[in-house]
Amino acid sequence: YYARRCITEDPNWSLVTVPHLTELCLQHIVHNFEKNPILNHLLPKHQRKVLDRLSTDLPLAVTANLVSDEEYWKRCCIERWQLCDVSNYGDSWKRMFFERHLENILKCFIPNTTDPKQVLELIPLCKGYVQKLEIDQFLPPVKVDQKEERDDLSDTGSDFESGEVSVQHYDLKDLITALPHLEELHLTYGVKDCGMNFEWNLFNFTNQDCCNLAAAVKMCHNLKVFKLTRSNVDDEKTKLLARNLLDHPCLVELNLSHNLIRDKGAQALGKLISHSRLETLDLCNNQIHHLGAQALAHALAEKSTLTSLNLRLNCVEDKGGEAIGRALLTNTTLKSIHLGSNNLSEPTAAVFSQVLAQNTTLRSINFSCNHLGLDGGKQLLEGLADNKTLTELDLRRTEVDQEAEYLIHQIVWANREAVRLQHSTTNPP
Repeated sequence: YYARRCITEDPNWSLVTVPHLTELCLQHIVHNFEKNPILNHLLPKHQRKVLDRLSTDLPLAVTANLVSDEEYWKRCCIERWQLCDVSNYGDSWKRMFFERHLENILKCFIPNTTDPKQVLELIPLCKGYVQKLEIDQFLPPVKVDQKEERDDLSDTGSDFESGEVSVQHYDLKDLITALPHLEELHLTYGVKDCGMNFEWNLFNFTNQDCCNLAAAVKMCHNLKVFKLTRSNVDDEKTKLLARNLLDHPCLVELNLSHNLIRDKGAQALGKLISHSRLETLDLCNNQIHHLGAQALAHALAEKSTLTSLNLRLNCVEDKGGEAIGRALLTNTTLKSIHLGSNNLSEPTAAVFSQVLAQNTTLRSINFSCNHLGLDGGKQLLEGLADNKTLTELDLRRTEVDQEAEYLIHQIVWANREAVRLQHSTTNPP
C-alpha cells in the first residue's frame, strides 16, 4: 500500500510517457525499413509518419521505385547539395536527385578503374526520372605507361595524337539509350580544376570517343537538345557527328561552341541543317572562315527549319557575311543571328541593309565587335526605315556613327514596344 502511494504521488509520472502501440510499430517499421519496406501496406496517415522519419541514407534499390513522396526526396537533395533550385528540374525533387546523382557518378567515373556496374545498376532505378544530363567533366583512365607519361609532358598539339586508346573515356551508349525520357544531353570532355596536374591528354576527345558518342546519340530517339562544348571537336569529328544526326526525329538544338571546327566541319553542318529539324545551332568560338559560312548560308537559302544561328567569335569576314545576308533575303525561318567578332565591315552591312528592308522574319541581329564603320551604319539605318519586325540590333564596338546608332536604336525600340503592346492586347493578364 505504501509503495502504491509513492507511485501515484510521483509528479513526473504520466501516461503520456508510455508510447502507443501504433507508435512503437511505426518506429519498428522505420528502423527495419531496409529489410522490410512495407510502406504501401500502411494507412495514409501512417505512411506520412514513416516517410517523415526515413533516413536519406537508405539504399536507392529500396527507395527509388517505392518512395514517390516529394518531401522525402527534397530532404535527400537538401542534405546532399548546398544549392537546390527545383525549378530547373520541372519542380520535381525526385527528378533532381536522380539526375544530379547520376551526373556525379559520371563526372567521377575513371575508365579501367571504376566498376561500370555503378552506372548500369542505377539504370532501372533512375530511368523513369532522368530527362536531362549535364556532365561538365569526363575523366580519362589513370595512366600506367611511364614512357607515355614522359611523352605527354610536352605542351605541343602532338599530345592529342599520342596514346589515343589509353585516354578513351567512358562509353555512354548503354546508359543514354536506356533512358527513355532523356531529352537533353550536355557534355564536356575535359577535367575541371586540374591545377598543377595539367596534361594535354586530360582534354583529349578521341576518335573512338566520337564514334561511341555519335552512335549513342543516333539511337537516343527522344533527344531534343545536344551540347558538346569545350571538347576539341575538330572537322573530322564534326563530320562524324553530323552524319549520325541526319534525319534525327527529335533533335532541335545543337551546341558545338568553343571547339576547333573549321570550314569542312561547317560544310557538314550545312548539310545537317538541310536534313534535320534543327531550330537552334550554336557554333560560337570556332575557326569557321568564309567557305564554311557560305555552306551554312546555302543551307539557309535552300531548306531550313533553323530559327537561331550563333557564329560569334569566328572569322567569316565579308565573303561569309555577305553570303549569309543574301541567304536571308529568301529565308523565312531564321529569327536570330549572332555575327559578333567576325571581322565584318561595310560590304556585309550593305547586304544586310537589303535584308532589313525585305525580311519580315528576323527579330534579332548582333553585329557587335566588327568594323562596320560610318558607311555601314548609315546603310543599316536606311534598311531599317520601313522595318517593323526587328526588335534587337546590337551595334556595340562597330565604329558606327553615334547619331546613326541612336536613330537605329529608336526604330528598334519602337518595334519592340509595338510587339509588347500587341502581346498585351491579345494576352491580357
